[in-house]
Amino acid sequence: MALLPESLTTLVRRGARDPFVVQTLRATVAATLSYAVATRLSSEPAPLTAPLTALLVVQVTVYSTLKTSIRRVNSVVVGVLIAIGFSAVVGLSWWSLGLIVLASLVIGRFVRVEEFVQEVAISAMLILGVTRLASQAWDRVLETLIGAAVGLLFNLLFAPPVWVDTAGESIEDLARRARQLLLDISEELGRPTPVARAAERLHEARRLDQAIADVDAALRQAEDSLRFNPRISEGLLSRLVLRTGLDTLEICVVVIRVLARSLTDLAKRRGPGERLFPPEVAVGLEELLAHVGGAMVSFAVLVTTQVSRSAEEAEERLTAELAAAWVCRENVAQVLLRKVQEHPEAWQLHGSILAEVDRILDELDLEHRSRRLMEELDRASVASRERFSRFAGLRRYVRG
Repeated sequence: MALLPESLTTLVRRGARDPFVVQTLRATVAATLSYAVATRLSSEPAPLTAPLTALLVVQVTVYSTLKTSIRRVNSVVVGVLIAIGFSAVVGLSWWSLGLIVLASLVIGRFVRVEEFVQEVAISAMLILGVTRLASQAWDRVLETLIGAAVGLLFNLLFAPPVWVDTAGESIEDLARRARQLLLDISEELGRPTPVARAAERLHEARRLDQAIADVDAALRQAEDSLRFNPRISEGLLSRLVLRTGLDTLEICVVVIRVLARSLTDLAKRRGPGERLFPPEVAVGLEELLAHVGGAMVSFAVLVTTQVSRSAEEAEERLTAELAAAWVCRENVAQVLLRKVQEHPEAWQLHGSILAEVDRILDELDLEHRSRRLMEELDRASVASRERFSRFAGLRRYVRG
C-alpha cells in the first residue's frame, strides 16, 4: 500500500509527458466548453459543429492550433457560400448534389484548406438540404467560429507543453544507438568475420538510418511547440540548435552506413577464418571507433542541453573525445599505411574507412557546428526581414 502513491505519481508524470494523453485531455475539455458556449449563442437545439471544430482545432501546439483553426473556418465559410450560391439557382436533386460536391472539392483545393477539403463539400451539402437556408447557414458558421475561438483561447490561456525535452531525448537516443553500433562493429575488426555477420551490421546501420524519420517527426513537433508559445522567448534559436544538431547526426549516421558497407565488402574479400585487420590495426580502430561514438553522444547532449553549465560540461567532453579520436586516427593511419604497403590488396577499402571517420569527426567539430548555426541564423533573419518588408509595403499601400 505504501508503494501506491509513488506508483500513481510516476504514472501521472509519464502521462504528462505523453503527447497522446495530453492531447486527449485538452481536446475533451475544449470540446465540452465549446458545446456549452454554443448552446447559449446558437439557435440549434444540438450545436455539435462547435465541439467538432474544437476537437479538430485543439492540437498539441499553439502553432498547429492556429493553422488548423484558420483552415477549418475557411472551409466551412466557403462551403456555406457555395451552398447559398447554388440554392439561388437550382434546388436539391441528384445532379445538383453531384455538381455541388464537384464544385466544393475543386474550390477547396484553390482556397488551400489542405486536409479540410472534404469539409467544404460537407458544409455545402448540409446547408443545401435544409429548409431554413439563411438561418442554418448562419448557425453553422457561428458554431464553427465558436469552436475555433474556444480552441484558440484554450491554448492561449493554458499553453500546451513544449516538446523540446522529448525531441532532445530522441536525438540523444539516436546518438547512443549509433555509438553502440560502432562498438559492435569495432569488436569484430580483429577476429574472423563471416560475410553474414558483416551484412547484419549493415542492416542495423540501415535501420538506424530509417530511425531518423521518427526523430525528425519528434523534432517537428518540438519546433511547432516553440512557435507562438508565450512561455518561450528564444524559440528561433532553440529550433535552429536542435535542427542543425539533427542534421549533423543524420550525416554521421549515413557515413556509418557507408562504413558498414565498406567492412562488408572487405569481409567478402577475406577468406574463411581470416581476420578483417591485423591485430595492431584492429586495436587502433577499436579505440578510434569508441572515441567517435563517445563524441557523437557528447555532441547530442550538447545540442539538447538547455542549462549553460551542463552545456559547458558537454562541450568539454566533446572536445576531449574529438582530440583523442584525432590522435587515434593518426596512429591508425600510420600503422595502416605500413600494412597496405606490405599487402596492397584492398587498399581502397582501407583508405575509405579512414575517410569516413574523417567525415564524422569534421561534422562533429565545434567550429564547423558554430559556422553552420550562424549560417542558419543569417538565413532565418533574412527570411524574416523579407516577410516584414512585404507587410510594411502592404501597410503603406493601404494607407495610400
